[in-house]
Amino acid sequence: MNTQLFINGEFKDSDELQKVINPSTGEVIAEVSLASEYDVLSAVSAARIAFDHKDWTGLSLAQRKGFLLKISQGILDKAGELANLETLNTGKPIKESTFMDIPSAAETFRYFGENLEKFLKPEIKNVSTQIAHVQANLLREPLGVAVLIVPWNYPLLIACWKLAQALAAGNTIVLKPSSLTPLSVLELAQIVKDAGLPNGVVNVIVGSGEKIGKALCSDKRVDMISFTGSNEVGKRILEYSSENVKKLIMELGGKSASIICNDADLESAVNSSLCSIFLNQGQMCTAMSRILVEADIYDQFVNDFVNKAQRIKLGVGGDFETQMGPLISEAQRKRVIACIEQAKKDDARIICGGKIPAAEEFKNGFFFEPTVITEVKPQSDIFKEEVFGPVVCISKFVKLDEAISLANQADFALAACVWSKDEAKAAEISGQLNAGTIWVNTYGMFFNELPYGGFKQSGFGKELGKEGFLEYTRLKDVIVDKTKEAKPLVNYWYGF
Repeated sequence: MNTQLFINGEFKDSDELQKVINPSTGEVIAEVSLASEYDVLSAVSAARIAFDHKDWTGLSLAQRKGFLLKISQGILDKAGELANLETLNTGKPIKESTFMDIPSAAETFRYFGENLEKFLKPEIKNVSTQIAHVQANLLREPLGVAVLIVPWNYPLLIACWKLAQALAAGNTIVLKPSSLTPLSVLELAQIVKDAGLPNGVVNVIVGSGEKIGKALCSDKRVDMISFTGSNEVGKRILEYSSENVKKLIMELGGKSASIICNDADLESAVNSSLCSIFLNQGQMCTAMSRILVEADIYDQFVNDFVNKAQRIKLGVGGDFETQMGPLISEAQRKRVIACIEQAKKDDARIICGGKIPAAEEFKNGFFFEPTVITEVKPQSDIFKEEVFGPVVCISKFVKLDEAISLANQADFALAACVWSKDEAKAAEISGQLNAGTIWVNTYGMFFNELPYGGFKQSGFGKELGKEGFLEYTRLKDVIVDKTKEAKPLVNYWYGF
């Protein structure tokens, strides 16, 4: 496994190492090199030189496409190794890594490789007035050096989302994975190197935001930052980036709500809602941590949901029978426990889970039971704040207006779900929900063709789709006067 920094086409050691932990066992699985401020400057310099010397943008779009397809194939060629590495490092079940994360990562490179020429095709607009006729050429160009900062919950997949779009658009890259989960991204660096990209086009550094965040995000040679992570860190990045103005994409926290109407397919709503909160141990910004159920079906929904939640198989990530693995760290587990204890003080009722599993097999990992909470007051912290763990609040509503109001009252606006067999009603509800992505009668469907991103405290900007791809570009407008047999109006303004 790769444990070194990747700068200017070469892997290199650093003076400081950090232990990487397997959340399933608490064991040290690697020691990775941590970047110093000097390493950060070296990585930014390498990316800046590669961009300014046109080592990447000087290639034809067909050549750029070829490199992205090589990376896609490289991920598929190492699919088993990457899946095992991702599970070892994050604790997520191996079947999630194998069947969701790795194929999706490869497909993202393939999609943007296949479509970059179409997305970058210049647009021509003709504008005619009584006094002039002009032709405007709208050109999409890369921004320059892009810093991509990736969270620990989906380290490889989100790295590939950002990297594929940024590279396809023509940018050069400094990629920083979380120091908790760097291993699969460092292996991605090897795939990039094997694909033969010019030196300096992609650089991968590992380090804590506290030590290298300011140097990385305030550097005026950096043209854009794409960040996925917590609101706390996002605010610091906004502060750092303000020292030298640059483009930002911010995908921050969520407190998503699912509205389940009494005409929903109950079995589908229950099964999918289990996935929407307990997949990846609830460590998802789009987790439906608030489920609002219409009164007529509330008791049946809760009964079915709890019965199935109690049957979810906890286990080490590497076991294909495991349905839910451990949390990422002991610190994260303590945070989840603190949220639940506060909910108890607010008179909420824990009807399922709420504690560390007692079995001997779980004693060394960071496991926590699937947890269901009812009788939650809308003003309580557990209803408003992101827990980022396997904890869900299920609440009853009588009128749809009440449910929509509850769903919208959070400071976050990333995603939502609506469950109803009446498509017209579902569409009407969706139109009133304040969220960037709304799933109707499903959950968690991400497509490379469709943009994704939130509102309010969930951030700004989009990932994926043509819209997300264009976030990694700048728009240049070249205007040519095409007025026949006449000089431009400005010719006469000071015409002596």
